[in-house]
Amino acid sequence: MQVERYRKPTRFLHWAIAVSYVVLFITGLLIFLPAPISLLAQDSFTRIFHRVFSIVFIGAPVIYMLTNWKATVKGITEAFKWGAEDIGWLKAAPRYYFLCDEECMPPQGHMNSGQKLWWLMVILMGGLLVVSGLVMWLLKTVAPAAVLQWMVFAHDVAFIASGSMFFVHVYLSVMHPLMRPLNTGAWASMAYGKVPAEYVKSHHAKWYNEEIAPAQKPEVESPRKHPARVT
Repeated sequence: MQVERYRKPTRFLHWAIAVSYVVLFITGLLIFLPAPISLLAQDSFTRIFHRVFSIVFIGAPVIYMLTNWKATVKGITEAFKWGAEDIGWLKAAPRYYFLCDEECMPPQGHMNSGQKLWWLMVILMGGLLVVSGLVMWLLKTVAPAAVLQWMVFAHDVAFIASGSMFFVHVYLSVMHPLMRPLNTGAWASMAYGKVPAEYVKSHHAKWYNEEIAPAQKPEVESPRKHPARVT
């Protein structure tokens, strides 16, 4: 049995951000590389690519929020909501990821603690990238030099932090032994929107027990709806 994990709008948002971020990361990375490669980042076609895909990076979440407000609020709330189970997850994470011990993890909801960390990074570092990038792009001729210098610094910090987490995210979602084969786990949820029920039971037991399992139980027909016939 398959369980729907992400709807189409959420998957579209994910891939729009992922593709645009990869382009932004590559075109931004050129600045940090030695000459002559770094020269490609100086008022060349790479700057055009960077600005075009920055619009996608900003526009996709805005469109999603306007058309899926309830899902947006739910996702942000869940990412910032932490409890004892999340602390337990963090303590068990080394054993889970390095020793592949799937029994050590406490039951998780729709979003596990690792995914919460990732979304916190996306929200905070993504916001910092957007704000600092827009200031450098649109206000570079009017903003004070000190402000621009701080924006460059903030942009670089967000670039390094988000880039590091991005590679960790890709590895844990696609290449980690517990995520194989690719038709199960995180990859399947973002590629097709659905995952096997067994995966949900083992990786998101709290979500399964509280929402999925009750929804699968057939409703018991009340005898009052069909009173016995009197003859």
